[in-house]
Amino acid sequence: MEAALDVSLPAFSGPLELLLHLIDKNKVSIYDIPIATITDQYMEYLDKMGDTDLDTMSAFLVMASTLLSIKAKMLLPEKKTEDDEEEEEDPRAELVEQLLEYKMYHELAGELAERQGQADLVLYKDPTIPDEVKNYEPQVNPAELLDGITLEKLNEVFNDVLRRQKNRVDPIRSRFGSIKKEKVSLEQKTGELLSFAREHHHFSFRSILTRSETKTEVIVTFLAVLELMKTGQIKARQEEIFGDIEMESQIA
Repeated sequence: MEAALDVSLPAFSGPLELLLHLIDKNKVSIYDIPIATITDQYMEYLDKMGDTDLDTMSAFLVMASTLLSIKAKMLLPEKKTEDDEEEEEDPRAELVEQLLEYKMYHELAGELAERQGQADLVLYKDPTIPDEVKNYEPQVNPAELLDGITLEKLNEVFNDVLRRQKNRVDPIRSRFGSIKKEKVSLEQKTGELLSFAREHHHFSFRSILTRSETKTEVIVTFLAVLELMKTGQIKARQEEIFGDIEMESQIA
């Protein structure tokens, strides 16, 4: 007596996956399913499934009844009248829609699983900060440099210098025109102030601004003073309210 041949059938998660497998196997379009052929192959697969749990088997049986119903509808002759100009709906349309939707989600799930597998191969290093960076303390504290100095006070001195520059303009000679000088850059003015600070360790903020000849130069000088205060190369203090701001060089 010959031994029975064990056939290992592929496992499908549901009836839609089995239908997609049969469509790919027969190399047919999902939009034009040969329902008779696919139904016969589907029923043949159900016969070979053997012992399967009731919940899984019920889903396959529901799809089998759907396929048989579609097959029966397609075998019936079409009934058309002269007044019926609209084409009868294809009984496979709903099934095709379900297959397309299932295929889309199935492919998306596969892509997400592939990305998850690639992500498992990536190793992220915890952030580390060198001790010299972690323990770094700025040499100059801007709050200490500007102790007692407010923007309002600096603005008052700045506006006062601008008014004096305006009063120095000769109303008659100003009509003759002027020869414009080359623009003063912030780097150039900062260098000049550094040289001045090395020679004069104590000087007033007002005296620095009054050395400027034009409004543009006053503005650039003002910015250069703020830059040097920020870097800690000069320090400002004010002895009394509305008094002049004294500058002190911190350059060794």
